Amino acid sequence: MSAPTSEAGTGTAAAPVNGAGRVPPKIRVHHPVSRGRRLFFFVSSALSLAVINSWLFADLLLRLDWSGWHTILLGLFFVLSFAVSFGGLHAVYGFFVLRRGDRGRVTALNEWHGLDISSVGTAIVVPIYNEDVVRVYEGIRVMWESLQRTDQLAHFDFFILSDSTDPGKWVQEETRWLEMARDLGGLGRIHYRRRTVNREKKSGNIRDFCNAWGSRFRYMIVLDADSVMTGETLVSLVRLMEANPTVGLIQTVPGLINGESLFGRWQQFSSRLFGPIFTSGLNYWVQDGGNYWGHNAIIRVDPFMHNCDLPTLPGKKPFGGHILSHDFVEAALLRKEDWEVWLAWDLDGSWEEGPQSLTDFAARDRRWCQGNLQHAMLLFAKGFRGISRVHLVLGILGYLASPLWLAFMLIFAWIKFHKKNLTDLSDIPVAPATPFLKNLSITEHGFLVFGISMGIIFAPKLIALADLALSPGRRADFGGWWRAAGSVVLETIFSALQAPVMMLFHTQFVLTNLLGREVGWSPQNRAADGTSWRDACRAHGWHAAAGVAFGGFAWIWLRDSFWWFVPVLAGLVFSIPLSVWSSRRSLGALARKMGVFLAPEEIMPPPEVRQLAGRLSLPENARDTLRPVDDPLTRVVVDPYANAIHVSLLREKQLNPVYARELEEVGVGSAEMHQLRATLLAGGPVALATPEKLRIMSDAESMAWLHSRVWTLPQDELAAWWHQALRGYRS
Repeated sequence: MSAPTSEAGTGTAAAPVNGAGRVPPKIRVHHPVSRGRRLFFFVSSALSLAVINSWLFADLLLRLDWSGWHTILLGLFFVLSFAVSFGGLHAVYGFFVLRRGDRGRVTALNEWHGLDISSVGTAIVVPIYNEDVVRVYEGIRVMWESLQRTDQLAHFDFFILSDSTDPGKWVQEETRWLEMARDLGGLGRIHYRRRTVNREKKSGNIRDFCNAWGSRFRYMIVLDADSVMTGETLVSLVRLMEANPTVGLIQTVPGLINGESLFGRWQQFSSRLFGPIFTSGLNYWVQDGGNYWGHNAIIRVDPFMHNCDLPTLPGKKPFGGHILSHDFVEAALLRKEDWEVWLAWDLDGSWEEGPQSLTDFAARDRRWCQGNLQHAMLLFAKGFRGISRVHLVLGILGYLASPLWLAFMLIFAWIKFHKKNLTDLSDIPVAPATPFLKNLSITEHGFLVFGISMGIIFAPKLIALADLALSPGRRADFGGWWRAAGSVVLETIFSALQAPVMMLFHTQFVLTNLLGREVGWSPQNRAADGTSWRDACRAHGWHAAAGVAFGGFAWIWLRDSFWWFVPVLAGLVFSIPLSVWSSRRSLGALARKMGVFLAPEEIMPPPEVRQLAGRLSLPENARDTLRPVDDPLTRVVVDPYANAIHVSLLREKQLNPVYARELEEVGVGSAEMHQLRATLLAGGPVALATPEKLRIMSDAESMAWLHSRVWTLPQDELAAWWHQALRGYRS
């Protein structure tokens, strides 16, 4: 069997970086002064809200016998107020941006519709790591066929970039790749490459692709394993880049789809209802200094290759070593060299799938937490733009806010426990320092501060509903305004219950990172099978225990303040059932039946979303396409079809120096490799550990030799394992 085209160096050459097409004139769509002014206004607004609320809180503390602990409490209150105000103001600014119509839309900035992209080569890259192979490949199939409908498919190539360490996933990825490429007529256009050495995780995977293939393409569109984009959106991204040659990266805003559990549907509804006002508000101040979220974005390959090779951070892990959250840093490196980074908040047709349970959501946040905390070492990196430092600070603050919130509550309780009467709900006749508060009792004063804080937190939800009411075309997307309003009420309750659980999770993640514990690299659990009670108890047992213990303490020693803690205590005490029930598909289906948490992609699903759901429900996609022999390594040794694909891809890898070096690192052709294949032939796969299986599976000559020996040796010279495997294959 001839080697199928997949690896660098043997496929059909795409258009070079500087294709023969006309280079559009340089157009600057964002003026730096405008961005600076907008950022100043935005930050000033958040600071003003934080200062006003903190002033009122300070006045309350002054009425209650100021102490050193009060100073710390006020400092924490100010930081938390600023963080909440900064986040909430995105909805306020976004509301007015949306009301302005096309004047605030990225896609209306320059004329780009209909631009000729026939001379432009674009790579669509899909990095994967032990993912659901069926889901990944069906998503690629959907995008391929969607591009076909645009008549622009000829200008795109797909690359599946595997870092999988599961032998079974590896074999399934290879066989399904060839089957899909044949079905779609995509041989030479749909490529598959698995790295032998998983160096630097996803960022290293993209870097290795650029080293091997990057010079052949002007753009690459980076996707995640669960990403789906319409052909129109993919083409639009290329045309936007062609019309704006100063832009190095355009990030889309992917919506969530395929939420089946109650948790998944809740997240999906929130992202679709609140997303537009928040992202339009974000774009108001970022302008050409946007950020990169790691997927569903188009990147200009040449500047990315020249400027975005990530540094290795000094020191030990988890803060030293390779950078986990590479996307923020890559955006900063592009801005450092004057390349613009856009947020295409108004470009539809970009989706991803979210976690289906609270525990999976927290596991993903744990990885992001370590990556964002690493950014503290880059805050003062030479040459970074101020806007990039703002993005890094916000990412760090997003995780530090939780331990700060916890510290605020504990100090509050400490002061009350020591009879400081911080928020004694009695009417003590002490005059406030601020004159207009003189008619308020301490109780009323406390409720004023609390009310303003809650107003800042909940205002974005009301603004989103107001925007929906003023947008007749969008109301039907959520089942009507009243259904959307009811869903917002339930979403608010869920958010209030989840918030204290995530506060403890984030605090745990921050502390473990500070203590030097590194986060492992594991694939996201994208299924919606539900969290078991056992797993929920393991994940949330200490949350519930902390809630009960603190609640008991507050009831005994802080009786007059107990009810102020109830919203936090409820989420902790009921964290186990909340985690289990919210992960259930059955409750998600019931919510959909009742019209709760409806999203546009459910009511009027786009063709791509509908096609993906249909493909995943096919009977052949419910099972592995390989024959049911006992073990992945057994399959690839015994099955002539699987062996031919596997060996062909390995031999093709040897033709490219970039990948050939990987094979040398695992000892291909060494005496030790000869010993491994002798052990495998004599004892079967059970005689090898997983790393040893991966090593021998990386050696083309060993795999070809093993296949030949298993089929040609006399039966009395074969181990019992291979007798059974051959019988299973023939049956």
